[in-house]
Amino acid sequence: MNYSSFKWIALAGALLAPAFSYAEISCTRDGLRAATELYIAAQTKGDISGLPLAKGLGYVENFKPVSIGEGVIGKPMKIDHQRSLLDTATCQTYTEVVVSDKTNPYVLGTRMRVNHGLIAEIEMLWTTTGYWGFNADNYLKYTSAENWDTIPAGQRDTRDSLVGAASAYLDAFLEQKKDLVPWGHPCERTEGGMHIGTGAPTDSCDVGVPSGVNIANRHFVVDETIGAVVAFCTFGAGGPNGGSGAPDTHLFRVENGKLRYVHTMTHLLQANGPGRGRGNAKGGPPDTKK
Repeated sequence: MNYSSFKWIALAGALLAPAFSYAEISCTRDGLRAATELYIAAQTKGDISGLPLAKGLGYVENFKPVSIGEGVIGKPMKIDHQRSLLDTATCQTYTEVVVSDKTNPYVLGTRMRVNHGLIAEIEMLWTTTGYWGFNADNYLKYTSAENWDTIPAGQRDTRDSLVGAASAYLDAFLEQKKDLVPWGHPCERTEGGMHIGTGAPTDSCDVGVPSGVNIANRHFVVDETIGAVVAFCTFGAGGPNGGSGAPDTHLFRVENGKLRYVHTMTHLLQANGPGRGRGNAKGGPPDTKK
């Protein structure tokens, strides 16, 4: 074989070989869904090489910048449940992840922001054994039994309404303006692993809401299609009488303008929590064990 023939064979092989590429991500629902699928694959394997990360990626865990190479995203996990919000207006996603592995359980809330086909920001809040109210088995039991199906287009709440419902709930922790919260009946709440609700039509989430705690540093991801909104926030501003300032997420499902489900995670060690829960203005999540 002469050199010229070899060059053409090599070129043809290169053209026919499958090119390595990431799933196409964008600010469309399909594009954002592709981003969450890549994240779930990465978290399952504990390998971020399949993520199309932007240069200068912002990676944050529990409100602190972390090197992604040292982050929880690099821990392989057997995921038992996941649910994602797709926010096309802000090009963000939020994925709730439950890992009930007895030796290494986790509940994660992961927010991503997509920019021009790359993942520009990853923010994660995680809880595990020893954190406030944590019980992955209970979290899995309740969240996987809930209905977060797509809401028909004509029955969806607007983005402003969803953020307004979440904000009214969070605002009530400061000034007890509970009459401004769009309470639904039934409404069930799961916090770490503690659960309020029995499956009765009279179930209410208007339980254990204290006053004097400023739910601060909020940023939202919204998905009108499933009536969902999540707030990343801190439970209080970190003052001596206004809550621990612990990293926190509140995830809401809203139906016909009313709260239906509330999920919360708080990155606060159980040992550092107050003895009486959120009813005590000094501290952490509510004690629902009456």
